[in-house]
Amino acid sequence: MTSAAARRGRVALPWLLLALVGAGAAMLRYGLIENSAIGQLCAAAASPWWCTARQWLVLGFLHDIYGIAALVAAVATLLRPSAWLAWLAAALGAFALELYCFEAGALALLIGCLRLLRWQVSRPRHAPPAQQHRRGKQQVQPQP
Repeated sequence: MTSAAARRGRVALPWLLLALVGAGAAMLRYGLIENSAIGQLCAAAASPWWCTARQWLVLGFLHDIYGIAALVAAVATLLRPSAWLAWLAAALGAFALELYCFEAGALALLIGCLRLLRWQVSRPRHAPPAQQHRRGKQQVQPQP
């Protein structure tokens, strides 16, 4: 793999993982929480063991746990900028946004994505930013 392809892969990986988190949250929402057949099955007296996990998911968005966790991660990435905190804020924001915590999730997703993008753009390359586009050791010539 060439260096440019490896760099593109490192840049794209957080965004692909973020899309997977959003898809996973959508699967939880539409497949487990909003599915009426699963709701009726879990309302029965002899419900399966995974109905407890479904109930905890529902309690999480009823009490805005996902939104609060996303906002905490967003504040953390504002106070201490790092790539993984930015990604965590964006991922928790996407999860919260999909699971009914719209305001907090949208804000955390926005902050996390902007911080992650900022980190990717300003990440140091092989040379300092002031010297990236300069040529070697050129001499300044006096004017004629």
